[in-house]
Amino acid sequence: MKTRAIALLSLTALLLSACTGKEEQKQVKEEFPVVKIESVHIEDVNQESEYTATVEAYKTNNISSNSGARIKRLLVDVGSRVRAGQSVAILDDVNIAQQQIVLANQKRDLERAKELVRIGGGTQQTVDQLQAQYDANLRALRTMQENTVLTSPVSGVVTQKNFDAGDLPAGPILVIEQQQPLKVVVNVNETELPQVKPGMAVDVKFDTYGDEVFPGRVHIIHPTIDPNTRTVEVEVTINNSSNRVHSGMFARVIFNFGQSRNIVVSDRAIQKQIGSGMRYVYVYKADGTVEFREVTLGRRLSDRYEILGGLSDGEKVVTEGQSRLTNGSKVELAK
Repeated sequence: MKTRAIALLSLTALLLSACTGKEEQKQVKEEFPVVKIESVHIEDVNQESEYTATVEAYKTNNISSNSGARIKRLLVDVGSRVRAGQSVAILDDVNIAQQQIVLANQKRDLERAKELVRIGGGTQQTVDQLQAQYDANLRALRTMQENTVLTSPVSGVVTQKNFDAGDLPAGPILVIEQQQPLKVVVNVNETELPQVKPGMAVDVKFDTYGDEVFPGRVHIIHPTIDPNTRTVEVEVTINNSSNRVHSGMFARVIFNFGQSRNIVVSDRAIQKQIGSGMRYVYVYKADGTVEFREVTLGRRLSDRYEILGGLSDGEKVVTEGQSRLTNGSKVELAK
């Protein structure tokens, strides 16, 4: 009986030892982080940059008068389309009539003075003084006339009407915007400035019209760089002959600088070092370990990144399971 009990105890101990061994093997196996990897390859990458801005009128004119006269009649309203030189408002002309009477009297006095000089009864100095007065008042009359019948200096659309007939205006009566063409002012990165040229074709998209592309061209490149943002203002003009685009719309301006062959990697592989702007990946090595590798990012391509430095064609990078990794970590590949 005693022998049988000893045998049972030995068998139990053996079983416990076997289970413990299996558990230890399992624990050792789980010490290696499980990761997913993928190979990276060189691809043709479109060198495109997208900038956002708000559409602006090509020119904006504030129609006002400095004559101090009341508005007699407005010939247009908000939304009216006008031509350059078209009359848009008429002001009270009572001051013009008074000025014309003054000029008529001065002209008679001037003619008399000239006649007196001709017959030897006057002086040239008097003629010169009267002539100067007459010329000054004639210019004043012309200014009054220009400020009585107001015209639009551009072809465009009336976007604001600030006063009505009978008002004594104290500011712009109308605002007229030239919307053919329109313009978008974007802040281009200093590093891309050498590739931007006047007349360069660009694509413009509007959220209103989805993926529809509107052609645009670089019109003006401003000569100074903002020292705070390291960007330069670039004006892009948009042909708006269809009148589908309006000032105030949100625009996306896409510059295409050609193609470049570079490594492309999934954005899941890219990690950011806490406390710095450094980006890195873990490269899977043939011996089953991973190597910490700093990389230089290029353009964002949907769910991938262009890599400008740090990786070679065909290398394998970790795309899942990076949280437990350090340089040289032994890993297990997910099945």
